[in-house]
Amino acid sequence: MKKLLATLMAALLCLSMMAVPAMADEAAYSIGICQLVQHPALDAATQGFQDALNELLPGQVTFDVQNASGDSAVCTTIVNTFISNSVDLIMANATPALQAAQAGTGDIPILGTSVTDYATALDMSDWTGTTGINISGTSDLAPLDQQAAMLQELFPDAKEVGLLYCSAEANSVYQIEVITGYLTEMGYNCTPYSFTDSNDVASVTQNACATSDVLYIPTDNTAASCTEAIRNVVEPEGVPVIAGEEGICSGCGVATLSISYYDIGYATGKMAYEILVNGADITTMPIEFAPNVTKEYNAELAEILGVTIPEDYVAIGE
Repeated sequence: MKKLLATLMAALLCLSMMAVPAMADEAAYSIGICQLVQHPALDAATQGFQDALNELLPGQVTFDVQNASGDSAVCTTIVNTFISNSVDLIMANATPALQAAQAGTGDIPILGTSVTDYATALDMSDWTGTTGINISGTSDLAPLDQQAAMLQELFPDAKEVGLLYCSAEANSVYQIEVITGYLTEMGYNCTPYSFTDSNDVASVTQNACATSDVLYIPTDNTAASCTEAIRNVVEPEGVPVIAGEEGICSGCGVATLSISYYDIGYATGKMAYEILVNGADITTMPIEFAPNVTKEYNAELAEILGVTIPEDYVAIGE
């Protein structure tokens, strides 16, 4: 009997020793998410990122989600906290968050999302589609030539186009420069109207409406967080807005050529999986783009402003 018990105890001991490595294989990963500001587009990207990793690594990822409330300096503080906590990866949602992460660490992998142009955001010349450093991610850029064509389709008789954006956002400046070229070639007179932060959005919008037949707003985070203030000006002035993304359009625009921010967030999550689990080299990972764009319109505001929308547009929310 004693020999039998000894044999059983030895067997149990062996099994317990074998179980330790098996448990160790269930690696736990910590990811810090720095989101510039809370608005529907960035919220959707963050959700898509988390959903992808929760599906690919169920129960194995801990997220520290921090919102900078639109303050670039707070992005720096958040990133430094992530670095101090030795997170395995940083997800930077929007350009100022990416720039803060770039300045903070050259070692921890950084994935951006909701970033329009990485060459501009990271101040890189001779752009090849990869960064060559510890950064990759996804872009929220919808084709600017197609956005210009949308404006022409809806407002062929307009003459003056006001370009409304935040001058503190590098990617907004980039979009305005590019689309100005397209619109000028189409015969429009383009005038930039820039604000520096949310405090002067209403007054700058008022100035833009005074001299514009139609406004264009790019994928701009400050504008996205101030759509109510913009609508409070453009609606009574009767000036329609073409927006760079769905969130801005639903708040104050009549039409947009938009991507899915959830989809690019989800794609970023899949990139994180490749880095964390399969050891993918982030320095050579190409920046990814949304596979599809959709013509959308704000049915309520289009009706209020008397804008006729073609049949191939989809009403936001349908």
